[in-house]
Amino acid sequence: MELKGIHHVSAITANAAGNFEFYTKTLGMRLIKKTVNQDDVSVYHLFYGDDIGTPGTELTFFELPRAARTHEGNNSISEISLRTASDAALEYWKKRFQEENVEHGEIEIRYNRKALPFRDFEGQRLVLISEENENGESGTPWKKSPVPAEFSILGLGPVYLTVPDLEPTHKVLTDLLGFRREGSYLSKNYGQSEIVVYASGKGGPGTEIHLEERKDLQRERLGRGGVHHVAFRTADQAELQEWIKKIENTNFINSGLVDRYYFKSLYFREPNGILFELATDGPGFTADEDLSQLGESLALPPFLEQRRSEIEGKLKPLETKVKEQ
Repeated sequence: MELKGIHHVSAITANAAGNFEFYTKTLGMRLIKKTVNQDDVSVYHLFYGDDIGTPGTELTFFELPRAARTHEGNNSISEISLRTASDAALEYWKKRFQEENVEHGEIEIRYNRKALPFRDFEGQRLVLISEENENGESGTPWKKSPVPAEFSILGLGPVYLTVPDLEPTHKVLTDLLGFRREGSYLSKNYGQSEIVVYASGKGGPGTEIHLEERKDLQRERLGRGGVHHVAFRTADQAELQEWIKKIENTNFINSGLVDRYYFKSLYFREPNGILFELATDGPGFTADEDLSQLGESLALPPFLEQRRSEIEGKLKPLETKVKEQ
């Protein structure tokens, strides 16, 4: 029983229309599912990924229109990374960000990979990394993307966690979830503090957690531009049930099995308060939509379908039909 890597990361936006504009038109990711937050059906839940919605490529956003900005700090998922195929792709993206007035830094080296940090229009902390010398799984470029295929975003890379006490999170990652400590590197931004690298499954950037201990920060106050949780991949529901048994034998309060229709899940918080999810690879995002039309209409799981008129009446229209390039 082994986690296969990052399944998805879920963040918060206060502006679904602006979010759609940035992630599909600026970053060239595909909207693979336009649905609602199953815990609050009055707001959107948007899923972006590769051309076919491959697990490990999915960056999702809950829309909370009244959300204040995130006050960055400790006990947080402090940065999301996205993978590109080559070092040359980062040069393309740096130029694109300059042309699109996207806030960004300089190309740098992180854990022997080239990286380009940037922020979205709400201050979401993101970084593009090159997987030029990697052998991990990659997504399929979106055929209708405004970004050339050779420079496309190919999936999620390492997820960065910032905590006041590294050891409890280290134990959950290694002793409970089976991650391996792969190495470490020094942060260039925070006084040369050490960032510890953990990997699962076959390894590579799409399986990694990068963990930094910071005793100088206050606890993060989550809002727009912040990250809600990170999910890890399990093969199927049978394996997820084994994980549920394992976690129930700990002292962690957990959700038990949750049916999200597109995947099955379990949620729990590790000791530093970061929300972890374990999610199955299937059934996937073509369970209720044809591959060619993913994300174009409001998709509701069967248990919400009878409330469609009520739900649609409370949502602001969001035009997501993709025009031919």
